[in-house]
Amino acid sequence: MSKRPIVLILSSNPAFSRALTESWPGGGDAPEFVLLEENLCAEVERDTYDLAIADALTPEKHVTLKQALVAAGKPAIVLHSENALDDCKVQGPIIELKRALPSWAAITTMLGREILRRLQSEARASESDRLHAVAEAEATLGRYMVEMHSTVNNALTSVMGNAELLLLEPGLPAPVLAQADTIRNMALRLHEVF
Repeated sequence: MSKRPIVLILSSNPAFSRALTESWPGGGDAPEFVLLEENLCAEVERDTYDLAIADALTPEKHVTLKQALVAAGKPAIVLHSENALDDCKVQGPIIELKRALPSWAAITTMLGREILRRLQSEARASESDRLHAVAEAEATLGRYMVEMHSTVNNALTSVMGNAELLLLEPGLPAPVLAQADTIRNMALRLHEVF
């Protein structure tokens, strides 16, 4: 997640979206916001956002939003009306908050920032693991080449020496001498490669 994170805001209430975007501090870690009507949440693709924040004004919308977000499997914060649920509930990647709390926008923003930080940390750890695996594979290859270096060079020395002896042998036909010269030259090349 080296790019700017994308926060998807699912709401048909412009005041909700405005309160969230205004409460999010600016600067280098500010995400990109994408606003979408909450009734389109079923059409959202999983890889198009990093965090979803949804506004569930009615219990029916709450159920629909929650089902769509659970299916997406991405982190989400769902705000609900005062009498729908407890003040806060965590279920898998979804955090449900009561919107009636006076500081709902600040709490949502703090949670969102922490979720995005965690996602970035996980992405960096995953990339670090991948790079470690690549470096380990290259180190294994390097150790193998070092171990094989003397074995291959000993064999090449033997091939070059025998090719030199053939080239010094009197009375050999020209095609045999040309082949012995090729063997010597290729052995020298292999020696240079190693």
